[in-house]
Amino acid sequence: MAALERCLSRMSSDHRKADTRHKIELGGLVIKAGLGDMEKAVILGLLIEARERMNGGDGRSEFERFNMIGSDAFMA
Repeated sequence: MAALERCLSRMSSDHRKADTRHKIELGGLVIKAGLGDMEKAVILGLLIEARERMNGGDGRSEFERFNMIGSDAFMA
């Protein structure tokens, strides 16, 4: 039973670490996009607007456009 509890604890810890790393990476993207000095509400609004554009109408073309812009930024 103790071994099972240790295994569950380790899995939970690994999940928290992965979640924390993911959030740090997303924060880094905000900085790389030059939005680090923006108000949090503005950044969230931009992200929601982008999500809505990708989910509406011809979302695939918006996805492709955003993907191309982001890929180019990673190469810079």
